Amino acid sequence: MNQIRTLAKPVAQANRMMLLLLASFAMMLAAAQTLRAQNMPNSFADLSEQVSPAVVNITTSTILNRGGDGLNVPQGSPFDDLFREFTDRNRGDNPPPERRGTALGSGFIISADGYVVTNNHVIKDADEIEIELRSGEKLPATVVGTDPRTDLALLKVEAEGPLPFVNFGNSDDMRVGDWVLAIGNPLGQGFSVSAGIVSARGRTLSGSYDDFIQTDAAINRGNSGGPLFNMQGEVVGVNTAILSPSGGSIGIGFSMASNVVSGVVQQLEQYGETRRGWLGVRIQNVTPDIADAIGLDEVAGALVTDVPSGPAADGGIEAGDVILSFDGQPVSDNRELVRLVALAPVGETVRVVIFRDGGTQTLLVTLGRLEEALMASAEGNQQIVPQEAPQFEIQGLLLGQLTDTYRERFMIEGEAEGVVVLEVAEGSQAAQKGLRPGDVIVEVSQNPVSRPKDVVDRIEAARDAGRRSILLLVRSGGSGRFVALALAE
Repeated sequence: MNQIRTLAKPVAQANRMMLLLLASFAMMLAAAQTLRAQNMPNSFADLSEQVSPAVVNITTSTILNRGGDGLNVPQGSPFDDLFREFTDRNRGDNPPPERRGTALGSGFIISADGYVVTNNHVIKDADEIEIELRSGEKLPATVVGTDPRTDLALLKVEAEGPLPFVNFGNSDDMRVGDWVLAIGNPLGQGFSVSAGIVSARGRTLSGSYDDFIQTDAAINRGNSGGPLFNMQGEVVGVNTAILSPSGGSIGIGFSMASNVVSGVVQQLEQYGETRRGWLGVRIQNVTPDIADAIGLDEVAGALVTDVPSGPAADGGIEAGDVILSFDGQPVSDNRELVRLVALAPVGETVRVVIFRDGGTQTLLVTLGRLEEALMASAEGNQQIVPQEAPQFEIQGLLLGQLTDTYRERFMIEGEAEGVVVLEVAEGSQAAQKGLRPGDVIVEVSQNPVSRPKDVVDRIEAARDAGRRSILLLVRSGGSGRFVALALAE
């Protein structure tokens, strides 16, 4: 009997311990569920009602033709002389009506006196711009300024009273997994709200100043220029592009981060144009091999490859220097340096910490203005690439060097860089995916391309490596999108 009691005591203690552990686990699980419930909103209705009045639909109108004769007869046709005589006789008395095209987009009001932010590609080349408020009121808008490099535009409308507006938030505070709300005018259907999360940060598409938030909130054509909100009702991004093989949302959308947008908008409002800082260096990323070769302890900074005449040369920066810090901010890579320089005020003298000859030095550099430097460069190099550059054909695409001739022919914006699509074979996969003459291929497999041969080489390399598809970044009319093409055997 004593032996039984002796054995039962530890068993009872073990049972009590197990019960305590189960109770603790249950409490932890309940706490986690409570925290999850707190982080997951039951509804977005209150937030939508709060910010929607400041979101606008944008309609633009453009003249497509300005007085052609409207009759197209093949040259050499038996009726050629007849139609020419007819049109010559009637052109003066009955000029044909102008044909106009319209486009739809989104935007948002950032001040009570009527400043509106949208994408540049939404209003580019528009003769008339009209915004529609949530109330249904329509107001004409004028362009204050545009920035093709970040695809942003600032408009102004005049209203009888103060307008509802929203404020910018700090996009750097957004974390992957945070809830976001996208509002806009998808496919011309009017005000529409979609919710999702931040899928990734720091995405780039084609520009040196890109800083995109990737989100799975539904974004479609017509959402361009609309706002991406955090849960406090602050704008943390401007919806700009989507990755889609079909043209519709598949849950991969890109919004330009508000910390980029707010700086550009401030300059557009103040000057009607951007005034970015200019350091005047050519740079590349530091690789592990380079860091080891020059004795740099960590793979960071921007390696200077060339220093043309300009602020950097005047400040003592030399080719082979690694820029580690700019104006007190650490430089992690090329992209970070470009962003920091662009945000710095023109004419400001900044401290630049460099790594040279095994040690660090601090130099003082007075920044110039990027736009003035680019203009001077363009005037000094009217034609860099020969007009008769080689053409290449691959995957149903005829590719050419992006020269001034092709820029004029296809009305490609001056800032676009890449390889121009000259022809697309009818019925080809490229045609089915929406590629058209005048499109500019910026990247292949997330690597920049500047010559037709670059595109061919990367496609052939992918095929040789056994890959079944290739990803292209294509810009058309100022808007970027990814296109996946299956590789031909």
